[in-house]
Amino acid sequence: MPQIRPITDLRNTNEISEICHAKKEPVFITKNGYGDLVVMSIETYESMLETAETDAAILEAETEYAQDGILHDARSVFDSLRRKHFG
Repeated sequence: MPQIRPITDLRNTNEISEICHAKKEPVFITKNGYGDLVVMSIETYESMLETAETDAAILEAETEYAQDGILHDARSVFDSLRRKHFG
């Protein structure tokens, strides 16, 4: 369940930091009862960013396949990349 805290709780940065690291998920900060900020640990941010990049790469591959319907053999693709980048 997401942590939702009022903006006044940001005065106690150590507590917010501990929550972010312990729960490994974002903490939602409200202002006047409405969502205002999201605070998270660097580890959580990097994990979310990595997941988003992976999802984007998968979507790109699926879109490319939907357009041309061509699948490439992984072994031949890696061989081609090795020749191109490592001589």
